[in-house]
Amino acid sequence: MNVLRSTAHLITVAAVLLMVSACSQDNVRKVSKPGAQPVLADDSIEQMFTDALSHLQQEEYHQGIELLETLTAKENRLAAPFVNLGIAYSRTGNTKKAEHSFSRALRLDAGHAVANNELGLLYRKTGRFSAAKSAYMNALVEHPDYLPARKNLGILCELYLHDMECALEQYQAYLEYAPEEETVARWALELKQRTQ
Repeated sequence: MNVLRSTAHLITVAAVLLMVSACSQDNVRKVSKPGAQPVLADDSIEQMFTDALSHLQQEEYHQGIELLETLTAKENRLAAPFVNLGIAYSRTGNTKKAEHSFSRALRLDAGHAVANNELGLLYRKTGRFSAAKSAYMNALVEHPDYLPARKNLGILCELYLHDMECALEQYQAYLEYAPEEETVARWALELKQRTQ
């Protein structure tokens, strides 16, 4: 659950920073990432998003979902609300709606690390291991340092795909970014010993 909470926190921080750092123009703000078309989000959208994130952080998923559904009906050009909607649906056990929300986010931003990672987790839970691997790999194409996807890919390769070479490669890559991570270091060492 810690990893899930830290992922949700990362989403919150990134999304809020994206919206808050946008240039103000009366009550309309431009929200975009470099190289993308600017997206306009007004203050009511920003407030609705902030309120929804507050509900999600307090594990009030149904209230968060309600706000995010309303928000995405009004403004469907931002990936972050769809990612958070997918996470909320996933936490409530609605995998079908979670998958749909993550897919909507990825249509807006195919390389979105959190959306790909969360979709990978969902695929793994539903036994679609090849699709899970693809989702994790998609996350790592643009964000090779996104450690949750790196770790989840290693776990998938080791425990579900029984591809020890892939698993060891992911654990070692993880440790390049976080050498102090004792758990992953232990996994890598044990895997190395088992495969020799």
